[in-house]
Amino acid sequence: MGLGVGDPVRINGMEHNILLIENDPVTAGIIQEALADGKGGPFTIEWVRHFADGLEFLKKGILAAVLLDLLMPDCQGIDTFVKISSAVPYVPILVLCGPDNEDIAKGAVARGAYDYLLKTRLDTYSLARALHSVIARKAAEDAFFVEKERAQITLNSIGDAVITTDISGNITYLNQVAETMTGWSGKEAQGRPFAEVLHIVDGDTRELAQNPMQLAVEQDRTVRLTSHCVLIRRDASESAIEDSTAPIHSRSGQVIGAVIVFHDVGEAQAMALKMTRLAQHDLLTGLPNRLLLDDRITQAISISRRQGKHFGVLFLDLDGFKTVNDSLGHEIGDKLLQLVAQRTVACVRGSDTVSRLGGDEFIVLLPEVVGAADAAFTAEKVLAALAKPYFISGHHLHLTACIGISIYPQDGHTATVLIKRADTAMYQAKKKGPSNYHFFAQKLNVQKADRRFPDRSLGRALERQKSV
Repeated sequence: MGLGVGDPVRINGMEHNILLIENDPVTAGIIQEALADGKGGPFTIEWVRHFADGLEFLKKGILAAVLLDLLMPDCQGIDTFVKISSAVPYVPILVLCGPDNEDIAKGAVARGAYDYLLKTRLDTYSLARALHSVIARKAAEDAFFVEKERAQITLNSIGDAVITTDISGNITYLNQVAETMTGWSGKEAQGRPFAEVLHIVDGDTRELAQNPMQLAVEQDRTVRLTSHCVLIRRDASESAIEDSTAPIHSRSGQVIGAVIVFHDVGEAQAMALKMTRLAQHDLLTGLPNRLLLDDRITQAISISRRQGKHFGVLFLDLDGFKTVNDSLGHEIGDKLLQLVAQRTVACVRGSDTVSRLGGDEFIVLLPEVVGAADAAFTAEKVLAALAKPYFISGHHLHLTACIGISIYPQDGHTATVLIKRADTAMYQAKKKGPSNYHFFAQKLNVQKADRRFPDRSLGRALERQKSV
């Protein structure tokens, strides 16, 4: 059964329909009411109460996104996501979950879901922003796919470079592509040693690569360069290359030379790096996303366990951002979030990680802290930086934040637990008022931090901050 709400939202001139697969009428009502708000959309919402009905609906038309509860009466857990994703592999899926099922939701994200939302935070701002983010990311991925296909066709049309040598390893032929890639004309290269014309080095060590022509002649077989090889042109410019080198035989079967066929893979490598970054970073701010953050926290846990060290997790939530976003619009809100990201990154070390969870929530991973005083000093520094005025498109804005802090290992032994406890501490900080921070563990209070770390006490940290 489908229940439409409002007129379809338009992004980039296109209409977008959202399918909600949710058995609980109360949750469905909250979502419909939240997305009916004109400031957050409005969206066209089609609601079905059963998994089977959702699969049936997916056959009917084009959707911009699917809001999916993984725990349905007729389908449970990751299997729910897998079946929906298989039915519409090119439609982004936003998973809904309760606090107790967050690990299942993360599993769905690891399997290809775009993100997940906690049912405890289904407000107009979070829902609308999550959907806008999902739709925008899908549009970016589609555009990038077209770009990749176009680049691949271009690369294929260029063709490969071809060079031949005699038994002594001297050049006998270059085609036009080889002339372009090496910077040598066929006439100039004729009779020169292969290594003089084709200067190939290891891209990592910068050492000369083994001569593939010599190997092919000596071993009388087809050989390839090792990975990450770089061709240095005559003008010193560089190209990453892949090759195949084979011996040339006479009519009697004797090896009389060799031929190398190679091509530029620089664009392909750059494209692969771009795809990896797109999957691991927030589209708006460029910061690491939840998946990359979890991986880095897991690495920090492994290192800290081996070395017996601590690290800190700071959960940052902005005060009053929704008011600014609703009153001045998403464009101003997005620019404000970008400035918040820049200021936060400027407050931490290069080895630290600043991640955006979504909306106005950020996580700061401090992989090496001596104790509470270090984490507190960073929190104070970030809060002071964020409290400074913002000037955006003629608007003079003020913004504050609150921070919750958890410390490994006393506050948890997994990324999920450490983030949850930092989140809990953040809500305690908000009770104190704007620009406050709070530790999850009461034992990490000011007095104990002072006694254990006299040179890094919170009092001195505060004085240093005041002098900045």
